[in-house]
Amino acid sequence: MDSQKEALCRIISTLANKNEELQTFLETVDNTLMGLQEESCKVMSELEAELEQLNSALEERGAGLRDVITEEKRRKEAELQKQMSEGKFALRSGEELLEFANQTLTITNEEEFLKAAKQIKERVTMAPAFRLTTRPAVSENMSQFTVDFSAERAGLQRLHFLPVPRAPEINASGCVARDNSITVAWRPAGDGDGGRIERYDLEYRKTNREDSLRAAGEASWEKIPDITETHATVSGLKFDSRFVVVRVRARNKAAAGDFSEPVTMETRAYTFGFDAASAHAELRVRGDMVSWEPQGVKGHDARLRGKENKSSRSATPSPNKTAGSRGARDRFAGESYTVLGDQEMVGGGHYWELRPLADWKSFSVGVAYRSTLGRFDQLGKSSGSWCFYASQWLQSSLAAKHNNRAKALDWPLPQRIGIYCDYDNGDLLFIDVDRLRLLHSFKTKFSQPLVPAFTVWCGGIALTTGLQVPSFMANFLSTNQSLSNLSP
Repeated sequence: MDSQKEALCRIISTLANKNEELQTFLETVDNTLMGLQEESCKVMSELEAELEQLNSALEERGAGLRDVITEEKRRKEAELQKQMSEGKFALRSGEELLEFANQTLTITNEEEFLKAAKQIKERVTMAPAFRLTTRPAVSENMSQFTVDFSAERAGLQRLHFLPVPRAPEINASGCVARDNSITVAWRPAGDGDGGRIERYDLEYRKTNREDSLRAAGEASWEKIPDITETHATVSGLKFDSRFVVVRVRARNKAAAGDFSEPVTMETRAYTFGFDAASAHAELRVRGDMVSWEPQGVKGHDARLRGKENKSSRSATPSPNKTAGSRGARDRFAGESYTVLGDQEMVGGGHYWELRPLADWKSFSVGVAYRSTLGRFDQLGKSSGSWCFYASQWLQSSLAAKHNNRAKALDWPLPQRIGIYCDYDNGDLLFIDVDRLRLLHSFKTKFSQPLVPAFTVWCGGIALTTGLQVPSFMANFLSTNQSLSNLSP
């Protein structure tokens, strides 16, 4: 019976996984269909715009050629009309002179005849007909405006869609995830029929699956357009997933090709958040920030009472009283303004960063054995907790604390602290990230699961996780010789 149930559970698990895979596939097909419709409308609109521009160019050029022919025709007509007018005038003058000469032949009086003959001779010499050229000033030939657009027609008949570049090939060996950046390299498929490649588009998305299928609820593709090289680096990422999937496509003048086969890059990083259930009642956890918000009177904390109320009783209840009044048994209490991280460390190297907020007065950051840290224990005061302590209450001070021992540190107050924990080697380092300075290091042997631990009093801190162990840590790990004398 038990074996049959176990077999049935395996079948149910397989069916559930297959159904999830099919659901993801259907979502992918649906998104592809929507994308196809949008892309079809887009390219159709672009085609109409190009044809309209082509028609406009043809009309404009045709109008220009017509104007040239019309102007030449007008010029020649003006020349011929001028010759026509002058010729008609000369013809009328010649006809009048011819009639006068014929009439002169009928004169019988010698004196009158000689006088008329002399007049005719003078008029013939000045007659327009003898000063006018008898050749047309221009010809009717307009062959210089003959056109032959056969080549252009052939070009128009060859009009077609731009060749689409083929998908590039991502060089997996050239893809690197380091310092919360990804560098992707690829090879073009070659120009071929795809024309000259002008730029590339890179897309990436985070996932917890090794395959390239996008599961329901996972992040969508992030786009990096207009890349002119065959490699690109995307910096400043938060690695809060196991993998990053990348793909690339090429573009020519206006067309984008298909995406390359996606490549999955592993992004090892330590991601955690504040365990709000462990937070002291006067600590408020908001996402990646935690702040101290006292619930009692102004003199709630012994450090704040000062001169205002020296004779008054402390508003902080005793540990025994507090323990009986707290609703959550795992919540820190008393003056242990502590909150833990929600992910354990049981091996390997881990890195995260802390930034104090503008109004901070005191905080501690480190690691602790969750199982041995009591509700009223303060960080660094037990054998199961190690921390870096900073304060600017009354005066500035830094210290490293462990097992109720403290070592003062001589260094300006850091604004960004990197914490590196190598569980296997027993290393715990605190770094001033802005100055790249080792603040302190513990060397020990961890024997239980660790959790990040934080103490905040007056003010707040901001946490940054999803970070890879940065490359600059190699300098501190290889050259660090001044390990803490607080280590066991």
